[in-house]
This record gives sequence, C-alpha cells and structure tokens, in this order.
Amino acid sequence: MKYTALTGISPSVIAELKMGKPRTLELQSAHNIISLTDSSPGDCIFMTSIDLEDLSSGDPGIVVSLNAININMKRVVEYLNPLYFEERERMSARIQVRYLDSARVKDVEGQSWGKPTRVELVRSACYHAG
Repeated sequence: MKYTALTGISPSVIAELKMGKPRTLELQSAHNIISLTDSSPGDCIFMTSIDLEDLSSGDPGIVVSLNAININMKRVVEYLNPLYFEERERMSARIQVRYLDSARVKDVEGQSWGKPTRVELVRSACYHAG
C-alpha cells in the first residue's frame, strides 16, 4: 500500500506525536503541501525527519492518521512609503494528525519537483508470546 509522505518534519514533533495525543501542525514546505493536495481526513500519512532529497529505502518514520486538513493562501501587503508597496503570498497547510505506528520506507516515488511524494512501507510488527 502506498502512503503520502511528509518529509523534513522535526524529530521533536515526531517524538511528541508518539505520545499519542492528536496535534495540529502548520506546514509551509512546498513539497509537503503538494503531497497533501490529494489527501483527505481519514487517510494514513507517513512522516519522517529525513529530507526529501535524502529519502530512501530503510529510512524510519511514523504513520499518522489525518484527522483534519486545511490548505490556504495568505496575502501580506507591506507599505514602505506612499509610493511603494510589496505584496507577498504564502501558502500553508494546517493538519491535525494522530500517531498510529512506526514504519520504515520500502520504496519511494515522486521525489521530483511538483509531484506528490508517496512511499511503500514496511510496517513494524510486534508479537507477544502468551
């Protein structure tokens, strides 16, 4: 099964998510926003601290459940004097996620610019004798 991948996530954010409580994150990296464009609440997403360019087979990360997603554009206008102003736009994605499991990357696709990054995973397995 292929999962949408979010890369370059802070290790401290990943550690906090592993505690089990849902968290809301604001992402501004263009490649992560592009990857989220075809995601919807209820989807499972892979998150890793590895940068997109370095992501390869065997890299660790976590699988999270996407509870909510909101992608929006913010426009900022700065006036320097009455004759000159600067207008900037910034796209961001706010997502609420909840930790499900740890996993490792088996295969990566979509590492080129403008394409969603998707990965095939090897999910961790834990067996208890009983």
